[in-house]
Amino acid sequence: MTARHARFRTVLGLLVAWGVLATTGLVAAAPAAAGERAWTRLAPGVRYRQFDIAASKGPARAHLLTVDLHDPRVSVGLLYPGAVGARAKLSTLAGGRGAVGGVNGDFFNITETQHPGVEATGASVGPAIADGRELKAAVPDGQRFGPVLPPGTSTREVIGVDGEHRARLGRLALDGSLRTPGGQLALGGLNQYALPVGSVGAFTSDWGSVSRVRATCGTDTDRAAPCSTVTHEVTVRGGRVVSAAATPGGGPIAADAEVLVGREAGAVELRKLHVGDAVTIRHRLVEARSGRPYRFAVGGYPVLRGGAPLPGLDADTAAVRSAAGIADDGRTLLLLALDGAPEFRTGLTIAELAAVMRRAGSVDAFSLDGGGSSTLVTRDPGDGSITVRNHPSGGAERPVPNGIGVFSRA
Repeated sequence: MTARHARFRTVLGLLVAWGVLATTGLVAAAPAAAGERAWTRLAPGVRYRQFDIAASKGPARAHLLTVDLHDPRVSVGLLYPGAVGARAKLSTLAGGRGAVGGVNGDFFNITETQHPGVEATGASVGPAIADGRELKAAVPDGQRFGPVLPPGTSTREVIGVDGEHRARLGRLALDGSLRTPGGQLALGGLNQYALPVGSVGAFTSDWGSVSRVRATCGTDTDRAAPCSTVTHEVTVRGGRVVSAAATPGGGPIAADAEVLVGREAGAVELRKLHVGDAVTIRHRLVEARSGRPYRFAVGGYPVLRGGAPLPGLDADTAAVRSAAGIADDGRTLLLLALDGAPEFRTGLTIAELAAVMRRAGSVDAFSLDGGGSSTLVTRDPGDGSITVRNHPSGGAERPVPNGIGVFSRA
């Protein structure tokens, strides 16, 4: 037996030998239970199965993909609609990219009931990188959608794959600046639906055509706070200011242009610029721990690190959830979504989710968006069609801003 096969067999053994999760009282259903399914091979190194769990709030059904990144024919990447401020069904995204499987991704700006008249952008909360291209940075912690973050974590957390074809957790911070005739300013955002108070954010063609007004609403600690009354927007093309406006606009951004949006003190600085002024814009995402670049990254938050659940995980609120896990020193990726059918809709608590991912073989695990967003899809080996394996809890697929796609060159 090769070392690679031994490692993969170890992970499979953990998946079928569930046992009792003593810390949560969570147990797997018996192997003969109706919800158990044998492994389905989708492609070399990519497998799918479903299984049932006797959870604290009621039965749950899980749908799981395992991805062997040892296999050079297998890769993982970001599924998204081609713009940060856009949404599409996961099955559409996976089908359009030729993925053999996938799961939904980050939490996102789904509604703007707190700011009447302001358009919801559909943009995700955390950083996003696709094929090495840095699409966006993270919104302030107080502006996020989703459950309360575990202590010590932030909106900058990501799961992704690096240039060495290894999956890993990380934290991506924005490093950016503006050089203007008046001096240098720090950049507070990149293609974000919410900017820090008093900052300037950059929007590129990756943002899409949705309105940029939402970027000036709420505060760093209160998502529902009113929109700022002190705003300004400047368009830079070819290193020069070409237009300005008192309020953020919308519509497509040219590939050779960037739009700067300022609020409060940031707006005051942008008002000093005039058409024809030279402006240099610089931005990149920096991994805070290792410094190694990602080829792909998506936001969410960690629930398991080094084989141990993070302190302070919620053990009371159960819901339909999605997650991603890492095993075998980053060479195995596990993608999971719970079923939202009525008989399974109580789901798992975050503490239970961490326990399930650990029993599945994960050393590190990451919570993705849940509820009506939880979706797992596969491409059927026989006819090549995309199948939604779980039942989305809203009764139909919810359009999402991004997801994790699994690809095979076999």
